[in-house]
Amino acid sequence: MKKILIAYESRTGNTKQMADYIAEGVRMNGGEVDLKQLSSVKSEKDLQGYNAYVLGSPTYHRDMTQSMKTFLFLAQAAKLTGKVGGAFGSYTHSGDAPSLIFDTMEHVFKMSMVDLGSFNLKEQLITTKDGVAACQAYGKSVCQKLG
Repeated sequence: MKKILIAYESRTGNTKQMADYIAEGVRMNGGEVDLKQLSSVKSEKDLQGYNAYVLGSPTYHRDMTQSMKTFLFLAQAAKLTGKVGGAFGSYTHSGDAPSLIFDTMEHVFKMSMVDLGSFNLKEQLITTKDGVAACQAYGKSVCQKLG
């Protein structure tokens, strides 16, 4: 079975909601999901045993959160080269964080990233029918990338 880690930072609950809907998309397509807040991942050993990694952060001041930056250094030590990856996040103005995370995973970690690219969603759209469907579709794309 495909085992996927969805690790996220969420200050207002919006990015967590996205993580939940992405996880639904993974499960609907036969994958097994572990949802974790970044603060619960203490070492690179906590990142072992997954086929794919989907990382989420809201955008604040055109950047990812500081906790995501710290987490990415930890993830780099886990040697995720060749693993499937994706990045997502919520925003109100610029939505830059997911693309910054995605680029790090693709170019620094040398991961095999989902074909849809990074995924960001304006906060007021997350719980709409289209927002839920978009999140679930992103989860599905992770499963499809795993084959």
